[in-house]
Amino acid sequence: MKYYIISGEASGDLHASNLMKSLIKEDSHADFRFWGGDLMKEVGGTLVKHYRDLAFMGFAEVIMNLRTILNNIKFCKKDLLNYAPDVLILVDYPGFNLRIAEFAKKNGITVHYYISPQIWAWKENRISKIKRDIDHMYVILPFERTFYEDKHDYPVNFVGHPLLDAIAHRKPVDPSVFAKENGLNDKPIVALLPGSRKQEITKMLSVMLKMAPKFPDHQFVIAGAPSQERSFYQSFLSGENIAIVENKTYDLLSVSTAALVTSGTATLETALFKIPEVVCYKGNEISYQIGKRLVNVKYISLVNLILDKEVVTELIQDEFNESNLENELFKILDIKEREHMFDHYYELEQALGGKGASEKTAKLIIKNS
Repeated sequence: MKYYIISGEASGDLHASNLMKSLIKEDSHADFRFWGGDLMKEVGGTLVKHYRDLAFMGFAEVIMNLRTILNNIKFCKKDLLNYAPDVLILVDYPGFNLRIAEFAKKNGITVHYYISPQIWAWKENRISKIKRDIDHMYVILPFERTFYEDKHDYPVNFVGHPLLDAIAHRKPVDPSVFAKENGLNDKPIVALLPGSRKQEITKMLSVMLKMAPKFPDHQFVIAGAPSQERSFYQSFLSGENIAIVENKTYDLLSVSTAALVTSGTATLETALFKIPEVVCYKGNEISYQIGKRLVNVKYISLVNLILDKEVVTELIQDEFNESNLENELFKILDIKEREHMFDHYYELEQALGGKGASEKTAKLIIKNS
């Protein structure tokens, strides 16, 4: 079959690439055309647009780039019809993907949605569009099935979280080899995950870097996102002995002692590596104030949302400052606090439904197409 796949972020690139591998196992004649990233490109097929050209964070940023976004939507619709796929697979990225879903549905293309839009957090009124335009929905968080089926009478497939597979299938990392290859010393590592978009990195990284001189017995290492150049991260450094590890976030987490993490999928990834973390977020003030009034959730991190309790500390907007971050990092380096967090992390893993999300989803897509 011919598969058209749209993913607009780094995490979507990861999960879509693993889904593509599983689809190939089920369909040896699979042909892919996609919007995504380097991981999807490695699997094979035609990359139409890279996600680095698609990601705009926050309300203000979206408004400033509205013309580009509308042009991308127009181009995608034309490209979709020209390719004439048997299946359209949308991966997260709801602002863009739900518009394409409506267009595809009207043109007789079967629409599958992998990794549901987080309408349980905000824009719940999107449920009417989802019911109308999405033929098959595959959810990855345990409470999403209840939300869709019990609250909105819309059947979905809970397939488990693909991060469990992505982490479980990795080759073990030798800490000494990793340190040697990346110019690190033998001090315990505090990983800095400032996000993947320029806007968020700019706001997060400068505060994170202030922790380095306060914890001289640890080394601080920046996890460079594949969407950014090394020189961009270096522009934040002013003589500090800070290492940058590019495109190796999972390897870095696997050998780290603690992490400072920008809110997003990375908070869950860090938890699944059993790394104590502080979750951080600071956005455009206008975007934040608008979002604060629209988002209907108690927490911003997936770890706390899934377990419905505060397992990891969240420093949001004005609370994300040098003093608070220092206090919270000190706490998660304490052995008792770490042991307590580890217990919650094992509970989290059990709640996510086990491994095999990509395989389950691939089989269901082929069955339902």
